[in-house]
Formats: sequence, C-alpha cells, structure tokens
Amino acid sequence: AGAITYLAAHASAFTVTSSNQPLGAVTSLTMVSSSDTDTKEEAVPYAVARGDGMTGGGGLPMPKSKSSDKIDAAQNSEDTDDADEDGLVRPKVGAEMPKGRPSWFRVPAPSQAKDSRYEEVKSSLSNLNLATVCEEAQCPNIGECWNGGTGTIMLLGDTCTRGCMFCAVNTASTPPPPDPFEPFKTAEAVIQWGVDYIVLTSVDRDDIEDGGAGHFAMTVQLLKEKKPEMLVECLVSDFQGNLTSVEALATSGLDVYAHNMETVERLQKFVRDSRAGYRQSLSTLEHAKKAKPGLYTKTSLMLGLGETDEEVIQTMKDLRAIDVDVVTFGQYLRPTENHLSVVEYVTPEKFDEFRRIGEEMGFKYVASGPMVRSSYKAGEFYLEHMIKKERKEAEV
Repeated sequence: AGAITYLAAHASAFTVTSSNQPLGAVTSLTMVSSSDTDTKEEAVPYAVARGDGMTGGGGLPMPKSKSSDKIDAAQNSEDTDDADEDGLVRPKVGAEMPKGRPSWFRVPAPSQAKDSRYEEVKSSLSNLNLATVCEEAQCPNIGECWNGGTGTIMLLGDTCTRGCMFCAVNTASTPPPPDPFEPFKTAEAVIQWGVDYIVLTSVDRDDIEDGGAGHFAMTVQLLKEKKPEMLVECLVSDFQGNLTSVEALATSGLDVYAHNMETVERLQKFVRDSRAGYRQSLSTLEHAKKAKPGLYTKTSLMLGLGETDEEVIQTMKDLRAIDVDVVTFGQYLRPTENHLSVVEYVTPEKFDEFRRIGEEMGFKYVASGPMVRSSYKAGEFYLEHMIKKERKEAEV
C-alpha cells in the first residue's frame, strides 16, 4: 500500500536493545567469516563492502527492454546476482538475501511494565478497536514510539486493496466497509494520549469512490475541534490520481500532507502495485501544495532495493521541483520470505551523504538513516518545532 511505505518492512535483520528476547517475528541472521566474505565477493560483482563482513544479495539484472532483441527467457528467470552491462539491478521475491547482520540495526524494546506508556497506548487502541500501522506493518520502531506515548493510527480498516511487494499489511479486493465512527474514536484516543503532533495513515482503499479522503478530512476536523493547537500529519495513498480527493484533504485543516514515493522511478513497477506510479505520486504532492499554499508536503523512500546514487539524487531533484518540504530515507527490510529480498544494506555513511545533499538542495528537513521510517517519534518532534517556529516568525 502506497501510504504504508517501508513501515511495512519489519526488522528481519535488526537487534532489539535492552531486552534478551526478540520482537515478535524478528529473526537473527548468522554472521559470515572474513574468509567466506572474500570468496563470496568474488562471485558477486554487485556486492560492495557493506561492513560487518556482510556479503550476498545484489539483486537481479534489469529485464531487457522490449525494443531490443527478444529476452533470453532462461537468463531472465535464473536467480543470478550478476548485474547486466549497465550495472542496474532490481529486487525480486526469493532472490538471495545479504548475509550477516549490520551492527547499526539497534532499536529500543517495548516496555514490559504494566503501567508504562507503551501499555497505556496499547490499551487505549484496543479499547476503542483502532488499528495502527505500527502493529499492522510490523514497524521496528514500535518500542520507541509507544514508549513515548504516541503511535500512528491507521484509518479505513486494516486491509488494503493493493498488493505492493514490500508491504506486510493484509490485502483484499473488497475489504470490509470503513467504520463510520472511526474518526470519533480516533479523536478520543489521541486526546487521551496528550500529544501535540499526531500522524494518521491508512491502507489504500481503491474500492471507495474518493479513496477515503472524506473519512480522513472528518478525522482531521474533529481533532482540530478538540485541540486546535495540535499538529496533524496525514500519510495517505495516491487516491488513484484523483486530485479532487487530494484537494479535499489538503484543505481540511491538516498541517502536513504526506505521500510516499517509496522508491526511484526505475524500480516502481518492481516494488509497488501496478496501480501506483512515480508521476502519479508526484502529481498528488504537487496538487496538495497548490490547493493549500503554505501546506507542508512530505515523502519517503526506501533504500537497499537496487537503486543507484544518481537515481536517488534525481528523485530529490524531482521532489524539490514541486516544492516538497520534507523527505525521509530508511533501509528496506523484508517482512517475510514472500516479499522482495533486500538487495543491499545501505551504510549509515551513505544515508548521511543523502541527508547532506538533500539539505543543500533546500529541503526544510531530511531524515536519513537505516532505521528511519516515514512516521517516527524523533522526526515528529523536529517537525513540530520547525512548523511552530516558522509560523511564529510569519506572524511577526
């Protein structure tokens, strides 16, 4: 689902700190010896020095274009790690995963105390029968956010009408109808939490005429009615390119309009559902800003799917061309064996390089790191203070 983004990729390769037990479905990967690394790297041209002795992965070659000679079917179906002549690769379900666990994958464990903020958030959601992307998409940062007393509420049910190859959320062509009381329940839960910044997201609902934009707008309006000073971010789908839906939400009173590009243009068809698209996503972000001048727009990309540095930078250029304010980058992590394999684990240094480039391009905020997700507590804290500061300066 476009709105769920790489939150759906839980940590099949991260370590939980402050606890001897792993989170839910977290599995530990075995490290390989340096001798094994040397041997494997010779056999995998695409693999680079990833740190921690990791090898393997590397993705598959890009299919030959239809305009060229007929594709060699045998070669195209072969699970090989060799890139084609131009060095471009793509992810694939069932392809070899990188071996080894990066040392930089560390996240706080959920608190086990009965009176903790984690349990308080969990209880309030359960009592009101609300879903969160934190749980449904198996987000690795659930401990940090819920321990901090907040979560990302998922509206419109927990079943998506699309089937993106990176996402762990349930899918169906005809999900149950949305709960008409959900906007009221959401407002009640959020007010109980006592937070000043909240993120609302949802599954894709292509079965609803407006894609659920009206449902979102009502939720935003109820939150603002109960607590006008609260900042609301909506992380939404592309509404199938329906700009009327985009405008309805953009003018509902929200503060941050977020929609995730997910990956670079070349890899869209391998990563996202066929109903999503690079240009379609750009058009929704652009129209949201036009419909409500001064509205903050935000997007996110997963890295480690075979993208090149040049493609990431070009995506940032495309985003700045439509005045997107905030971009985040995080490592793609495979939810299950039935999802896309990781092509590579991107180093913290590379993430930092993209952060620096993004800031130089003029983004107001760039969050870039292996465990960064489109909605996470540290980023919300920064955005909250940035927005309040800019609005206060504008009043002077």
